[in-house]
Amino acid sequence: MKNRFFFILFFIQFSIFAQVTISGIVADKNGPLEGAAVYFNNTMLGTTTDSEGKFSITVKEGVYDLVVSYLGYKKIIYSLNTSTYKKSLVFKLEEEQNTLDEVIISKTVYNDEWKYNLEVFKREFIGRTEIAVGCKIINPEVLHFNFDAKNNVLTAIVRKPLEIKHESLGYKIIYELEDFTINKNMVSYLGYSRYENLKGSKRKQLLWKKNRLIAYNGSFTHFYQTLLKNTTYQEGFIIHQFKRVPNPQRPSEEAIKKAREFVRLSNNPIDFSKKIEEPKTTLDSSIVILRKVNLPKSIDYLYKSSVPSDSIISLKNGVVYLDFENNLSIVYTKEKEEKGYILRNSFSKMRAPLAQTSSIIPIKIPTILDKNGFMTSPLDVFYEGYWYYEKFGNSLPMDYEPIE
Repeated sequence: MKNRFFFILFFIQFSIFAQVTISGIVADKNGPLEGAAVYFNNTMLGTTTDSEGKFSITVKEGVYDLVVSYLGYKKIIYSLNTSTYKKSLVFKLEEEQNTLDEVIISKTVYNDEWKYNLEVFKREFIGRTEIAVGCKIINPEVLHFNFDAKNNVLTAIVRKPLEIKHESLGYKIIYELEDFTINKNMVSYLGYSRYENLKGSKRKQLLWKKNRLIAYNGSFTHFYQTLLKNTTYQEGFIIHQFKRVPNPQRPSEEAIKKAREFVRLSNNPIDFSKKIEEPKTTLDSSIVILRKVNLPKSIDYLYKSSVPSDSIISLKNGVVYLDFENNLSIVYTKEKEEKGYILRNSFSKMRAPLAQTSSIIPIKIPTILDKNGFMTSPLDVFYEGYWYYEKFGNSLPMDYEPIE
């Protein structure tokens, strides 16, 4: 076990100093394209092509998504592992033929419904943390919303990249939104971002440095990086393992459906406050079933406390994997919950803040952690609890390095 972590730590320390220069050409069917954006997703590393369509970017070793983008052309997302990079890259862009989204957006009506959907979008995309308050979308007019009332689904599309100014963290962010969906209570979004530092006074620079460290500490990025350094517990994280099973107290969906149908077809007045010790009729049974509809569909039970950090990762052929059974509960002891998190639901009541607790729910495990502590396939897991509360407004570029 110690040898394994020495091996991982060696690579982490080595990667801090190892850098690779990535170069290439961007063209279309007529020749080189000048002014095409080329950047590493979710970093501050990017450039535009010169008059000959050429670009060059120096990056720390790792696995990245290289984004090649030019207005009116189909975007290229190139998965790049610097360890296998051998020669200059050539990207040939194709013109975007589908103008349906552009036609839809051009007819957007900026009425009260649009304004309401915009507020929902900002809440679920940017978030409501204390740091997210300073995160503003400069060009919200590029957003178009579609609400499917029948299925309770809200989607958003954009004509141009979102321009975001983050006064709390000191970044200007260009975000190319690919998908945004709220399906009932589930929120998912996908996009590609490029960060730039804002200019500011020394006082602002100090504030941004402080806020960036606050955003980093306790984040899932911080957690994954401590796994590679074997400093998880020293840096304030505690790992628990739990199972999620169906709630035996809640009736099945089939039983609930039948009970609702029986009550609907009943010709007698229904008294749901009726005391029923033991159901004697089908109607009594239906009432008992429907009283339990609001019980949670599943329950969690913790079966391992203070799990060793090296037990949830594995090393195969020099590649580090996040690798565990069931689900993880991650407690960060060095920061308390914000008031906004405690009162995030309409029925919440104020209480004393606790340590920040998040859950990792795997979709596909094992999943790769690159040398810099980032998941190469971030959609392989989803988060609940505090990490779900901390949305894009608390995000930092991948190449951020914490400085005390």
